[in-house]
Amino acid sequence: MSTQNKKIKVLFRHRFMEMGGVEKVVLSMVNNLNPEKFDITVCLNLNQGELRNEFPKHVKKLYLADGKEDFSKNPLIHKLQLIRRKIKLSRMLKDHKISDRILGNKKFDIEIAPSYSTFSSVINSSNPASKKIGWFHSEINVPKLQPLVPDILKSFPQFDHMIYCSAKIKDMMHQYYPELKYPEESVVINAIPIEEIKLKAEEKIEPFPEGPVFVSVGRLHDRKGYHKLIDAHKKLIDEGFHHTVIVVGSGEEMQNLTEQIRVNNVQNTFILSGNRMNPYPYIKNADYFILSSQSEAWPLVIAEALILQKPIIATDTGDVGIMIKDRETGYLINYDTNEMYAAMKTFLTDPELVAKIRKNLETIEEQFDNQKIFNAVEEIIEDLHRQNQNKENA
Repeated sequence: MSTQNKKIKVLFRHRFMEMGGVEKVVLSMVNNLNPEKFDITVCLNLNQGELRNEFPKHVKKLYLADGKEDFSKNPLIHKLQLIRRKIKLSRMLKDHKISDRILGNKKFDIEIAPSYSTFSSVINSSNPASKKIGWFHSEINVPKLQPLVPDILKSFPQFDHMIYCSAKIKDMMHQYYPELKYPEESVVINAIPIEEIKLKAEEKIEPFPEGPVFVSVGRLHDRKGYHKLIDAHKKLIDEGFHHTVIVVGSGEEMQNLTEQIRVNNVQNTFILSGNRMNPYPYIKNADYFILSSQSEAWPLVIAEALILQKPIIATDTGDVGIMIKDRETGYLINYDTNEMYAAMKTFLTDPELVAKIRKNLETIEEQFDNQKIFNAVEEIIEDLHRQNQNKENA
């Protein structure tokens, strides 16, 4: 029997590879799970997003439908292609024969849904013998999530193992749905590619504006609180506290935020810079980092800003309060415009506090132990595989 056949066959099913926290988790997992032990395939619903070609050579990438990057530039044709793709994809997700054919009719030992968007694809897989792992990154009480909650709750008991990216996410599930039949569970925080972040942060970028700069990195989504950040910024500018805010990211709120910036007449000091494949130089070159989100789980971007030793202002949501010690390695606030304003004003006017935070960040790397994280995931996969083999041999 060849070693290839002895490897555990693992399939990750994911929606697409647009820049985001979950996508980075998927990449860090497939890059670091031991290729001697695991034969890894990733199947995307859409071959779409800035990170779609970032998979390592030993990982097989397949996809059900083309990404919009490969569509016509003609707006009308583009629109028709999107409609056609939507119909095609929903048919493929209902009919396993098509997606199984794309997967080469291969039978996987372990199937993983790295976020709730592919829970149903994994649970309804045509292979009942595979062990199924779900990964959950969301606060279950977030208003925007509510339409999806019934389906998420239906999925949970059907998994063999559920991984949460933070203790808070797990606790919230049990608090809101104590009666749910939970599968085996683990909390595995997201891994941080420390050396890669530091290296990429050295890349040259366009010069920053004069004066103090706050940077934020995130999708332009109303949950990220950028509309409140604009109001806090405007108030500071009106009071004569000169500074600039740069937001790296794009998303559905781009138009609304651009309009809000125009109405407030802060076009020169509140800058939406769009997506960047490499956001790290922006964090490194800024004076401060700010996270204004209404909800987060274990935000990767906070870990990245800590690694780059930036004083951070962040809403105390998800596990942010575990990652940052208030007034020691950052500044915690509530999701509130006035608190954002007050914290930014403190950073602009209290150099002693900022210097103390900077000093404390010099040893921050010690709190991130990646190997432990990859080992934990490998152990979950191997344990499930063993259970399956024991069943076969019984």
